[in-house]
Parts: sequence; structure tokens; C-alpha cells
Amino acid sequence: MGCGTGGDERPDTSAHQKLKWSTCHAPDNSEDGATTKAPGKQWECATLHVPLDYRKPHGETLGIAMIRAKATDQRRRIGSLIFNFGGPGGSGVAALPAFARGYKELRTRYDLVSFDPRGVGLSSGVRCLSDKQLDAFFAADSTPDDKTEVNALVGRGKKFAAACEKRSGKVLPYVGTANAARDMDLMRSVLGDKKLHYFGVSYGTELGGVYAHLFPKKVGRALFDGVVDPTQNPEQGALGQVKGFQLALGDYMKACAGGSGGGSSCPTQAEIRGLLKKLDQRPLPGIGGRKLTESLAGGGIAQSLYSRDFWPYLTEGMADAEQGDGKILLALGDAMNGRSPDGRYSTLQSSLAAITCADFKQRYTVADVKARLPEFRKASPVFGDSLAWGLTQCSGWPVHGAWRTPDVSAPGAAPILVVGNTGDPATPYAGARKMAQELGPGVGVELTYRGEGHGAYDSGNACVRRTVNDYLLRGKVPANGKVCG
Repeated sequence: MGCGTGGDERPDTSAHQKLKWSTCHAPDNSEDGATTKAPGKQWECATLHVPLDYRKPHGETLGIAMIRAKATDQRRRIGSLIFNFGGPGGSGVAALPAFARGYKELRTRYDLVSFDPRGVGLSSGVRCLSDKQLDAFFAADSTPDDKTEVNALVGRGKKFAAACEKRSGKVLPYVGTANAARDMDLMRSVLGDKKLHYFGVSYGTELGGVYAHLFPKKVGRALFDGVVDPTQNPEQGALGQVKGFQLALGDYMKACAGGSGGGSSCPTQAEIRGLLKKLDQRPLPGIGGRKLTESLAGGGIAQSLYSRDFWPYLTEGMADAEQGDGKILLALGDAMNGRSPDGRYSTLQSSLAAITCADFKQRYTVADVKARLPEFRKASPVFGDSLAWGLTQCSGWPVHGAWRTPDVSAPGAAPILVVGNTGDPATPYAGARKMAQELGPGVGVELTYRGEGHGAYDSGNACVRRTVNDYLLRGKVPANGKVCG
């Protein structure tokens, strides 16, 4: 489902194209490693054809992989509900079947639809390094302590960018969020919907906000869950995440000490920092000959904070690591990086870099990071260094960014339900209010969930689920500022 050429056999990229739905197949080794088997019989797959460059509507094309499960109550069907699960870089084709059990009620009146955005997974997913090279890349030191280590980090970043240009250079200029929003509007039209009904999670809220800005009159019922702050530049966003993960780590440690962390041996922050410092010097045995390094452990700890359900794995993983066994933390780190147990990587992290660098103009230097390190370290002694140095990922990128912050103002759009979680590590709670404000008066409607984990709808909270379902299924807009605890 890669790029096509112009000419006699050029696919139709108009709103009149017909989607050819068929049984979904299991991906082979050349495809996205995020899933290893075909979804169930209720799922159908198709390819939406879009212009690679919307400024050249009759030029090269790109195939957008789609998946759907039809509404179970066709007589009361509202239309399609399009999901984006975030990243940027997450595969909707893989994620929707995995999470669909939680959307059973929504499926009564909607066709559940998702897709791999351009540059992701089966939609010309960005590939840069080989799986073996990615193993080394993610294991390498992401918190340099001296000039030699800083130079090594910068050098790896440049090699990564050059590899992305070599393997995926054709799509890199066109994988930004604005083009993904244009793809969604074409998708809406081809699916036969007058309005876009939408369920966006994490980065999917930014994509939804950009869509609302570009097509305000086409917004139907839209949910933004786990909300990105659209007013923040990459530095501010990274610092916000540092604070969010630190808050979630503190909440985890309190819960663990109170007996709900999944084990009797609860790590302290000092012990977590101590382990990371040891791993910086001497990695632990992990899985199949691979070692648990500081970088992989840091990613694994962060991954465990995305859901309260993962907290027991952090407790067990830390206890095992203290005994010299790095398997659990390594498995968590692999999940963060999109690595499957068989050693294949999805395009998750490569796509994330490509989309981020296509979106944002900012290019941070070593001097920029060094100047900001004290503030990042103060915000979190565990996560500060790695997220600060992560700001260099777009240095040397072969494509210029589109904006300093995205414009999500959407005057005239229908009400959009914006849900913030007070304990969210990845998209801190304050972002929901900022998004609601930026969408504009009468558009952004804020709902607060006092809970833990990333996002709110999938937390299982009955109040959140009832409020969202009333809105999406029955069009009932809650009072702005409603709180679920």
C-alpha cells in the first residue's frame, strides 16, 4: 500500500472512489510488526487512495490502509466513527481490533473505522533502520554524561535521519498532521458521511484539532481523550511530559506502598534512580542474549505508567532487576519502542520522528538542551535527562517543519467533547483545558476524570463512559466542566 505513480493506471483519489472491502489478512514480515495475526471475521480491510501531495492532486498517490467493523444495529446506524489512537505513529489497523471490546456499545450505532495514517504501518510506513540496527539504537545511551557520549548521541541521530531519507525519503515531506487531516476528510466523504464522527486519543486529539480547524463545518460528534496541549512547542511539551510521568510515578509509589501496587516490594524513587545509574555502567541480562540498558529500562518504566493495570509489572520488574534479572523491564521497554517478541519492529518510533519533524519547525541543538537540563532534572530526576536529550531528534532532519504550534481554532464547529485525566503521564491534564480554549467558545466542552493512566474512556470509569456514550450515541452534550471521579 505504498506510493503509486501517475499515468493510465493511476488510482482514483477523488471523493467518488469506491472502497473495496475484503477480509483482513495477517501481515507478513514486510509489514507492520505491531500485529501478528489477522483480526476476526467481523473486520474488513480496504485501501483509500489519496494524493501524496495535495498541492498536486493529479500527481503521485498513496494508499491509506483502513479497517472497519459494521454497526450491529443497522436500522439505527449513525454513520462511521473514525478512531486515531495516537503516537504519532500508532497503527489504527492494529489497535482498533485489539481495543474494540471496549467499544461494543458504540458499535451498536456506528461502523467502527480506523486507519494507518500516511507514513505509518501499512500506509507507506516510514522505515529507517533494520531491526538489528534498531535494537542497538534503542539500547544506546540516551542520557549522555560527557562530551564523548553527547557526540555519540548526536551522531546516532544524524545516522538515523540519513537512513530515514534513504529508505523513506519520498514520503517524508508529506507525512505531517495537516495532510493526515485532509486524508480523514476524504475518508469521511468516501465512507458516505456528511460529518466526521471521531474518537481521537493522545496525538489523535491534535490530529482532530487540526481537522476541526481545516474543516470546521464538517465536524460531527467528536471526542478528544488524553489531550495534547496545542499551545506548546516541543520543548514545552517534553517538559510537560516530564512532569506528567513524575506525577504518575509518585502516584504509583503511593499506591504501591498502600498495598495496591501489585507486590510487597515497592521501589522508592532513590532505588529507581540507583538502578538506572547502575545500568548506565553495567547492563543486566535480559531476553535471548539482549541486555537491559539504562535507556531500555527508562522506557520500560515510562511504559508501565501508561495504565494502572501495568503498575504490578513495574513492581515485579524492579524487584527482578535488583536481583539481576532484566527480562520484565526489557519487555516493557520493547513495548514502548514497538518491538514484537520475534524481534520485528513496527514503524511506531520511526513514524513518530517523521511526523513530529514534519510538523514542528524547531530544531534543538546540544547547547539548547544543556541550557534546559537543570529545569528538566528539577521536574524529574528519573525522566528529565532522557526527555531533554530527546529534543535533538529533529536535528539534521531532511524535511523542514510546518509550524511552531498547530492551529486548532475551529469557529463554527459543532461541540467537541474534550476529556482530561488528572493523573495522565503522557498528556498532562492541563492540556485538555488549553485544547478546549483553543477550539473556541461553544466548541470545546471540557470533561474531567480524576484518575490515573493515559486517557479516560478506556479506564473503565462508569461516569466517563456514560457521559461519552450519551454524547456519541445520543448527541447529549454534557455541561462544560463536568467532573467524573
